[in-house]
Parts: sequence; structure tokens; C-alpha cells
Amino acid sequence: MNARSVWLSADGQSLEDTRVAPLGTLTPTSPVATRSGILPGSYDGRHRVSGLWLAGVDGTMTATVSSGRAVVQAADSRGAYPVAVTEGIPLTFADGDPQYGRIDLVVLRVHDHVYDGSGRTGAVVEIVQGTPAASPAPPAAPAVSLPLFQVAVAATTSAGTGGIPWGTALTDLRSVTVAVGGILPALAGDVTSGAYPGQYRDVNGILQRWNGAAWRTAAAPPAFTGSVDSGSTTSTTYTAALTDSAVTALSLSFTAPPSGAVLMSFGARMQTVDSATATAFMAPQVTQGGTVVFTANDESAAVYGGAVPGSVATQFRLYGLTAGDSYTFTAMYRTSDAAVTCWFDNIFLRVEASA
Repeated sequence: MNARSVWLSADGQSLEDTRVAPLGTLTPTSPVATRSGILPGSYDGRHRVSGLWLAGVDGTMTATVSSGRAVVQAADSRGAYPVAVTEGIPLTFADGDPQYGRIDLVVLRVHDHVYDGSGRTGAVVEIVQGTPAASPAPPAAPAVSLPLFQVAVAATTSAGTGGIPWGTALTDLRSVTVAVGGILPALAGDVTSGAYPGQYRDVNGILQRWNGAAWRTAAAPPAFTGSVDSGSTTSTTYTAALTDSAVTALSLSFTAPPSGAVLMSFGARMQTVDSATATAFMAPQVTQGGTVVFTANDESAAVYGGAVPGSVATQFRLYGLTAGDSYTFTAMYRTSDAAVTCWFDNIFLRVEASA
């Protein structure tokens, strides 16, 4: 049966029908498959995911995997297995090898005798023991399983030698899955492709959008940098270098938002030494790699003239950037008179997305 309906008893509903049908549809990976993962959420809302956490007992080789809900996807024809762990599951890790360390893998695994001939039917949390080695590697995850944690077990480790140092031995591998259209809270370094253009995910507070080929930053927080190390110039052409300053060039990297436009804010405390007629200029220059895409010029500059220092700032909207590409904003300076030294202090640069 290729077209499967569910909850129609006269239809002869099978277990596979129930798993394949899109009830409570989660993050898709194909037209009929779901991303394996834990349902996110925590008791106080402060954490990405609290389900299926591994908590070790100090001084021992034992730990407990906490309650939680998850989905484990098998082959498309088999469907996705929803799993609920309602009580903590204790685990005991084998003692360390006498000579080498190893890395064990904790997984949520589904056994289904109809397909795997295991003689078992049900979900389990189990340890896949790694191989001791001078440079140990984690073992491969079994079929139809969801990796939860890696646990480093050093050589000679046992309850008698202080047990596993749980605070440093764990690597969290728990991926999550959310309702289709929901924002996926992903771990840094997750290289899983998106399922459809327009899908969003959150990586350490940075919102990313899948464009059909790659994840691109969708709404990054404003980028900012500054310097209180004052410097001067007598150059009448724009330069990034200031004399008497340890800051060779003040610059700021940013990623172009989906609109391709950013608002650049910049300014400094400026002074034209012993001159009331000369002018100090500070202007933005934007590069992409070694290519200048916006050249510093007087029209976009913050300007000041006066022997007494004064603080000035301005904003400039730059558009036509390629969404998702990286750029560099560098502060450039000049004086209108080569005989007049211009000083710049308390310099700042800020970039934020613009419509």
C-alpha cells in the first residue's frame, strides 16, 4: 500500500501507516521523511533543549538519561518512530582500558524485529562502546538511532580511581526537530542542509535562512567596534593608518542581510591642531576580500574643524550588497591641510541591517 491513511479503522491501518502519515508533522528532510531529533524546550525556558540530558554521578561510572520526547526517522517507507522517555534511564559505563582512552556513544535507538530481525521491538537508550586507541574516535551510530552524547573514558578510569569526570567528559550531540515552519534551534557546527528555501534556524542567537543551497545569516545583531587609543594624520588623502596609535587600522567585519543594505554609524572625537580653518574627515570604506566595493569620500564622511576637540558622528546607508556575503568596514581619515595635524580619539564603528 503506497497511499496510507490513518485513524480509519476500516482501512486496516498498520503501524507503518501511523508512522508515515503526517500527524504532528515535524521538520521535513524529504517529501515523506522527518528530521530525527528531540523536541526542544526546558522547564524554565532558559535552555535550547532539556530532554534526554545525561547526568553523571560524581565518583562513579554511572549516569542517568532524563525524560524527553523524540522522533527517530528510519527509511522513507518505514516512517518516523515517535519516542517518549517518561522516567530516567540509568546507564553504567565499562571501566577504562589499561593503556588507552576511548570514546563511547550514548544513543536513543529503535529496534523493530519486522525490519531488523533483532528479536526486539521497542525503543532503548544504550551505550555504544568505542575502541581504545592512542587517538580514540567515537563509534558509528547504529541504524535507526539518534546520537545523544559522546563520553570520553580515559585509560584506567573506574569507580575506584574517581570515576568519569562528568563535567569535562561529555560532548552534547542532541539535535532537535520542530513543527514544520518552526525555527530550528541548531547546534553550532551543524552542517545539515535545509529542507526548503525559506526554512529558518537559530544558531547561538543568530537567525539563518536556507536559500536552497546554503544557510545564510538572516538577522544578525548589530556589529560594533571601537578604539580609545588616539592617533593623528597629516595625509590629505584617505588613509586607514593613524600616527601615534597602536591600532593599525580600525575595521569591522559584517554579513550582508537579506535586504542587501546596512546602516553604518561611525564617529570620533576630533581636533585640528592650532587651526580653526582646516577640516578633519572620517569616512567609511567597505571591502569584500581584496576588492573595494565602497570608497571613502567626503560626502559620506563625519567632519569637524576646530582647535578645541569636538565629538561628531554620522550615519550612512549602504545598499546593493550580496545577501549572506561577508564584508569589511574600515575607518579612513584625512586632513584638508597637510600643514595641520588632525587627531582622532574615541573612535567607533557600528553596522546594522537596514530595509
